[in-house]
Amino acid sequence: MSNQKKRNFQIEAFKHRVVVDPKYADKTWKILEHAIHEIYNHNASGLSFEELYRNAYNMVLHKFGEKLYSGLVSTMTSHLKEISKSIEASQGDSFLEELNRKWNDHNKALQMIRDILMYMDRTYIPSTHKTPVHELGLNLWRDNIIHSSKIQTRLLNTLLELVHRERTGEVIDRGLMRNIIKMLMDLGSSVYQEDFEKPFLEVSSEFYKGESQEFIECCDCGDYLKKAEKRLNEEIERVTHYLDLKSEVKITNVVEKEMIANHMLRLVHMENSGLVNMLLDDKYEDLGRMYNLFRRVPNGLLTIREVMTSHLRETGKQLVTDPERLKDPVEFVQRLLDEKDKYDSIISLAFNNDKTFQNALNSSFEYFINLNARSPEFISLFVDDKLRKGLKGVSEEDVEVILDKVMMLFRYLQEKDVFEKYYKQHLAKRLLSGKTISDDAERSLIVKLKTECGYQFTSKLEGMFTDMKTSQDTMQGFYASHPELGDGPTLVVQVLTTGSWPTQPSVTCNLPAEMSSLCEKFRSYYLGTHTGRRLSWQTNMGTADIKATFGKGQKHELNVSTYQMCVLMLFNSADRLSYKEIEQATEIPASDLKRCLQSMACVKGKNVLRKEPMSKDIGEEDAFFVNDKFTSKFYKVKIGTVVAQKESEPEKQETRQRVEEDRKPQIEAAVVRIMKSRRVLDHNNIIAEVTKQLQSRFLANPTEIKKRIESLIERDFLERDSVDRKLYRYLA
Repeated sequence: MSNQKKRNFQIEAFKHRVVVDPKYADKTWKILEHAIHEIYNHNASGLSFEELYRNAYNMVLHKFGEKLYSGLVSTMTSHLKEISKSIEASQGDSFLEELNRKWNDHNKALQMIRDILMYMDRTYIPSTHKTPVHELGLNLWRDNIIHSSKIQTRLLNTLLELVHRERTGEVIDRGLMRNIIKMLMDLGSSVYQEDFEKPFLEVSSEFYKGESQEFIECCDCGDYLKKAEKRLNEEIERVTHYLDLKSEVKITNVVEKEMIANHMLRLVHMENSGLVNMLLDDKYEDLGRMYNLFRRVPNGLLTIREVMTSHLRETGKQLVTDPERLKDPVEFVQRLLDEKDKYDSIISLAFNNDKTFQNALNSSFEYFINLNARSPEFISLFVDDKLRKGLKGVSEEDVEVILDKVMMLFRYLQEKDVFEKYYKQHLAKRLLSGKTISDDAERSLIVKLKTECGYQFTSKLEGMFTDMKTSQDTMQGFYASHPELGDGPTLVVQVLTTGSWPTQPSVTCNLPAEMSSLCEKFRSYYLGTHTGRRLSWQTNMGTADIKATFGKGQKHELNVSTYQMCVLMLFNSADRLSYKEIEQATEIPASDLKRCLQSMACVKGKNVLRKEPMSKDIGEEDAFFVNDKFTSKFYKVKIGTVVAQKESEPEKQETRQRVEEDRKPQIEAAVVRIMKSRRVLDHNNIIAEVTKQLQSRFLANPTEIKKRIESLIERDFLERDSVDRKLYRYLA
């Protein structure tokens, strides 16, 4: 196969010359020209398209393509000039209708002409790089009709006038508009843009500039935003009905710029109706509208966020520093929770759960909660109130909700260790007085604190619960080993591990003889079963139930504190006792004794004692008697102690001091941990690292960190660099 010789084929010309009639081209063109006229005059039904196609085919074949093409251009141009005159002559509303009708005719004609000249379109035009027939027809229409001096401006003005009329509420023929705009788009994107879109955007910009100015003078913020939203939606709808879809971004940008961006600050700060008023009145719909409109413009959401943040910080600051509000800690915390709920709702319902707004809310709360040094104490008091009585009869789910809210406020605290101190004190009182309404709720909160701050934070709190359980078992054992004690007074002892419970300075008071011997029996039982332990009685934390008979034989059971019991038992052997005698007999500390007598002699309905002279406060010269006239509709009467719910100034100082002391080893431990891993570090970096490590518990004071570093240097944990005094080295 490969060895065979390749054959070369050649196509030769005809042997005899083909003679073409010299007038052939003119004759054929006349036939085609006549056909084009007939097509434009709507008489195409009598034409033979097959014959016309063959004629055009032969002209191209016989190299008369140029004549055919130029003839087509001149014939179409002359027709379009005629059409142009008839469009120009049309009056009023019929102008666009005439233009649309002639455009449709031209398109049909163009289709037929293209069919006839298909061969020229496929062969002659590509080889000579001329414009194809259909495109040529569009270009000629553009140049002779759309860009005709008498039509161009009139067309633009008519279109803009119609848009304006629609904007001012009139109904226009959208179908006709759509056809005319589509014509401009078919003529090429540059025609649509130059002859309509650019002027349309300029006119719209002017229109909305004027309208926004008018609206802003007469409307409040909410109404203005409604109008802006309506206009925006109208423009989007207009695009879908009769404009190029690419125009949507451009026209909405115009509306956004003129109606929103240019008036942003004025709207937000509008008196009596701006953003702050919307926030105060919970206007979710208006806020949502503002959010959705402002997010469309640069820095829109930033503006809303900044105004919201500054308003929130201002109201929060007033909330936490107003002396009136600080009188009731529970109310104080409730107000904070209400404020948080309010803004949570706004962010979820109006601001689309926007993370940046949530962050702004969190940072604002963190800012103002920590302006008040008593926030940790108040939050603990709030929990105390809820777990003592506030959550009675509330379902488990609702208890969880309240505890979660408390945890959210807890997260904002910079001094979490201060909260822990108070929480421990309050929990101890609840457990010892049996006042907690639900062990589950107590444990649930401890689990939440543990999750938030780690095991170390809650280990002592859990130890307190363990002690309560162990004490029950101990008491059962005690009574099992002393069956003879069944008739006398009953003793219930809570044995508390020193490290787990808040330390109280142990003040012994003189217990009544019956109780004293019972306590001794318990001591010897307990120390007999547990070796190496010491017991010290915390009489300031105990309670007692005593039966009392008053003047007319009325009997009551009084629930009192251990101190109050010691005082009341004295009246078994005396009718009248002076303050001094009571103090001497009981050895109760003066401040506690005064509070205890005040609650038994000066509180209406609980006044089992009476005093002379009668006054609200206890004086050292006062004398006390049993109040024979005491009555109560209840058999069991609880006599509380007049307590300062919030800490007094000295107590506050003492707690503060204890917190500061507890912080020292934590700061030192953090410094050692950091230096152990880094070996060498400069002063500023140590401060930064320690602050970062401890921020989950408290905000470390740089001065205190410096003191702790000095202490560690003295104890040879660290040393200063001999050259650079700001560098520290770890000594292994």
